[in-house]
Amino acid sequence: MRHGIAHRKLNRTASHRKAMFANMAASLIEHEQIVTTLPKAKELKPLMDKLVTLAKRGDLHARRQAIAKVRNKDAVKKLFDVFGERYKDRNGGYTRVLKAGFRYGDNAPRAVIELVDRNEGAKGAADRARHQAEQELVEA
Repeated sequence: MRHGIAHRKLNRTASHRKAMFANMAASLIEHEQIVTTLPKAKELKPLMDKLVTLAKRGDLHARRQAIAKVRNKDAVKKLFDVFGERYKDRNGGYTRVLKAGFRYGDNAPRAVIELVDRNEGAKGAADRARHQAEQELVEA
């Protein structure tokens, strides 16, 4: 019997899993939408919902708890400044998982995990800004 066993191991050690979810959460906060495998997306959803709930609280202790989970201060700053305000009137359900077919190489089920009421322009905004800065340097 498997009573009380809550989460998937995803064929990773505990430290690898913790680091992977920290990186995925930071990417999701930055881009507001990421594509990953379905099991990873389903495991990331509760973590992200808890982080947004911390952002809604907004105090110093909540910020420190979020930094301990995400390990990216820029992402946590965006989480508290933008998402805390955006979802202040919403009672849960901050993320959505959409199935996105199967991956070409190994036929793994893919999924898109995104924030509800997301900013459409946030996806790839940092990459566009970096590319534009490089173009300006080349032209100068």
